[in-house]
Amino acid sequence: MRNAVMAGFISLLVALPAAALSLAPEEFNASRQLACVLAEQSLGYLTEVEYGARTHDVLDGFDDTERDNILAKAIGYVDGLMFDIAADNNNLVDGRLQEFVASTTCASEGYQNATLRL
Repeated sequence: MRNAVMAGFISLLVALPAAALSLAPEEFNASRQLACVLAEQSLGYLTEVEYGARTHDVLDGFDDTERDNILAKAIGYVDGLMFDIAADNNNLVDGRLQEFVASTTCASEGYQNATLRL
């Protein structure tokens, strides 16, 4: 009996992180939006105020656990963009981020930022 209770308890503990990392459609959409914001921030397209405002806009209405999941998914997505690029190759990193920001993923979400540099 004790072993069955322990096995059930362990199964519950193992299942909790998996449930916490599964995303509802709204959370998935927010993670895509936030990935665009993170990419723009990494490229220097956003001021700290703009970054904060956009991040707040994306995460508004979600509880703390949902926000953590959205942020983790967004960071993972941006990390995935850099999969085969050396960390010290800034040109390739910036190029990949610029392609992502210009992609339909960011444009369709309204998170595409045009910057003019002289």
